[in-house]
Amino acid sequence: MKNNNLNNHIEKILDDGKAEDIVSIPLKGKSSLADYMIIATGTSTRHVNALSNQINSKLKMLGFKIFSTQGQKNGDWVLVDVGDVIVHLFRPEVREFYNLDKMWLAPNDLNLKDNV
Repeated sequence: MKNNNLNNHIEKILDDGKAEDIVSIPLKGKSSLADYMIIATGTSTRHVNALSNQINSKLKMLGFKIFSTQGQKNGDWVLVDVGDVIVHLFRPEVREFYNLDKMWLAPNDLNLKDNV
């Protein structure tokens, strides 16, 4: 329940920050790294960095521990490790290039995502 609550907090922070194409992927049974992965797009490097800063500050205020934030210097791809949830924030071109959505989502989930 705690992980789902954390996941919901992060999704709300991203939505409030105007992140685009927010996708939450359950990782239980797929990876031991985390229970969820959230992928979202920022419109620019400045937007990607602002989103990561918002996640860090708001989750800390809520009492969650941020284990690591990587990639802010470049701002193309920022990873925020919150333990049970890993957040990937991309600029649009970088997200398209790495295509983590396709790597981690089941084929049926990809079809649903394309129809939204």
